Amino acid sequence: MTQSTQQPSLAETLRAGKWEKRMVLLYAPAADNAEFKQQKSLLAQAQGAVHDRDIRVLELTANQLSAADKQYLQQQLKVEPTQFTVLLIGKDGGVKLRQTKALTAQQLFGTIDKMPMRQQEMKKH
Repeated sequence: MTQSTQQPSLAETLRAGKWEKRMVLLYAPAADNAEFKQQKSLLAQAQGAVHDRDIRVLELTANQLSAADKQYLQQQLKVEPTQFTVLLIGKDGGVKLRQTKALTAQQLFGTIDKMPMRQQEMKKH
């Protein structure tokens, strides 16, 4: 059974989330990548804080990406196709943090909590 609805492209997903969500892109050449697994685990343990900060986590592996998404990752986001990469993309669509090792929750949330938009959000709550 095939689905006729095509998944939105990575570019479309990021555009749709702009001003709504912060995006954390987890990219790995393969799903069994150790850093990829570690990063997923670290984020899963901090689910409440992820939710509080309007973060949407996108898990991307090379074998699941379309040619267009691979090209977008390499050309627009400057992701090396053979290397684990985690990117934090702010609500404004800009890359705020780029790392090729798993990020701790403290690193991720510390970066977000310094952002002017996040500071405004914290004052509202």
